[in-house]
Amino acid sequence: MADNRSGRWGEERAARYLRLHGWHIEESNYSCRFGEIDLIASRRGILAFVEVKTRKDDSRGEAREFVTAAKRQRLRAAAACWLSEHESELQPRFDVVEIYAPRGIETKFPRITVIENAFE
Repeated sequence: MADNRSGRWGEERAARYLRLHGWHIEESNYSCRFGEIDLIASRRGILAFVEVKTRKDDSRGEAREFVTAAKRQRLRAAAACWLSEHESELQPRFDVVEIYAPRGIETKFPRITVIENAFE
């Protein structure tokens, strides 16, 4: 499910899920010269930089395993860029949201898992 349509679909599901759990979406698809952050969300003193990974299943590994060291480095740099543009007293962290959608974007009830503080 690596195409752009399924990625956007997964990001929309992740944003909806986070909102239902009390998060405020500060920004979607933030982009700077260092990289892109899928979602930036806040709740109860936390500012989460969220990477969304959408897969049909976990037969090739859990979705979170596809957030490589290089990807984590780009996310850290992009988060620093965002923070330099937006003053915030919130505690930043990096979360990963896994979306498992066996029928792709036709999946009515995807399995969603949030890994809080997925990496430093």
